[in-house]
Amino acid sequence: MRVPHPSFAFPAKEGGDVDSELRMSPTPQPTVAIAGGGLAGLAAACALSDKGFRVTLFEKRPFLGGRASSWEHPGTGEVVDNCQHVLFRVCTNLLAFYHRIGVADQIRWYDEMTFIEPGGRTSVMKSSPLPAPLHTAPSFFNFPFLNAADKLAIARALVPLILTVQHDKGKSFQEWLDRHGQTQNAIHRFWNPILVSALSEELNLISVSAAAQVVRESMKSPAAREMGVPTVPLTDLYNKAGDYIRARGGVLHFRQPIEGFTADASRVQLQLRTREEHSQKEGGDFDFLVLALPFDALDKVLPESPESTPIREQLSHFETAPITGIHLWFDRQISDLDHAVLLDRTIQWMFHKSRLQPIRTQAADGAPTGSYIELVVSSSKSLIDKSRSEIVDLALAEVREFFPAARAANLLKSAVIKEVNATYSPRPGIDAHRPTPITAWPRVFLAGDWTATGWPATMEGAVRSGYLAAEALSRAAGFKDSHFLSPDLPATGFMRLFA
Repeated sequence: MRVPHPSFAFPAKEGGDVDSELRMSPTPQPTVAIAGGGLAGLAAACALSDKGFRVTLFEKRPFLGGRASSWEHPGTGEVVDNCQHVLFRVCTNLLAFYHRIGVADQIRWYDEMTFIEPGGRTSVMKSSPLPAPLHTAPSFFNFPFLNAADKLAIARALVPLILTVQHDKGKSFQEWLDRHGQTQNAIHRFWNPILVSALSEELNLISVSAAAQVVRESMKSPAAREMGVPTVPLTDLYNKAGDYIRARGGVLHFRQPIEGFTADASRVQLQLRTREEHSQKEGGDFDFLVLALPFDALDKVLPESPESTPIREQLSHFETAPITGIHLWFDRQISDLDHAVLLDRTIQWMFHKSRLQPIRTQAADGAPTGSYIELVVSSSKSLIDKSRSEIVDLALAEVREFFPAARAANLLKSAVIKEVNATYSPRPGIDAHRPTPITAWPRVFLAGDWTATGWPATMEGAVRSGYLAAEALSRAAGFKDSHFLSPDLPATGFMRLFA
């Protein structure tokens, strides 16, 4: 979520090393299998393709992007994203990845964030000329939905979060807020909207370190909080990564998950599912394997061997958190906002897709004919057992509270997408169980936003994990100068004193 780095001579960030006897001399084109076509797998595949590896990527779905993907919804005939994904200028590795594959111009940037209360009153957060971390102070102190006591409490809590490192000591962020004298209104209308949306979990299940990382990164400079939203369906972005891999001699296999693997000191062999149900076949030999899978899918492909025991023990500590996306199509415009944070109700965000991606809803002359919006509910445990019609009714009622023009609009069609296992839950203590890319098999590496990236479950964390896996793999193959990570966004203003 930060400024893009235009070059691809990535600065060094040394990771873990492997024993010298495991090193190999670089070969003309060492082969790498990538299991998983989400952002972690794509980032690893693109980086390794640039390094001269011959990449073969296996993806179980018919499209790329993993949890950041889109497809034609059978009930509506519309192309929908599985969930709205946004980024910030602090996401230096994600932005470098977008530049690498040639889609950086398909992100629209915003430096203002609108908060809406039921009834329609709005408040806007924006930067001022003040140096970081004071750049949003004028708009913050003018928020009408917080009273003076709320603002004072929040300001007191922001000081340790921004200026000091907060470690995970097994306590939840809710407990931290209570210890730091936060009012109920401050928690409900400030901390909850920001952190539940960012981390997809309730405050009493979020570690202090994860919450502090989100706050600190977003305040390190005025650029840090600029938000980017894709102007095309998500899979359109990541198909470009597939083109990038193919252009460098790589191969992509869709509807082809790996079922398992065997690995020794000289090779990795995959087991693949054949077209016949329940049958498997050997998938050929590779020099290396990157397992870029969600943590809840990884256990199914691990061999029944002692080498798997440490990873399985780490996996046992992870839990998932759900996200629900609600798509509504109206026959007329309901708002002139592109996006907004919604307060005090179930829905947390509104994204006006027919404005963000105008080709979706236009007349022949290019004028908008209606509103297509996507509503996001992170940590949507309360919606898991509700039916589609119940969720649509709830969403429609809330939208009409926030946007008065929606009261006269007719709902044309709708879709509800529940991602029950959308992200890992950033619970207190979980960082101790996030694995590095290196495994007990010298030719097998891990990637995924749930691994030890220093970031929560975000697109930036996924790309970082792919680059970290690519760095470790390249070093194992004998390439000592393998550095793919981009530098972090520099702090500005007073934040330079606390970097």
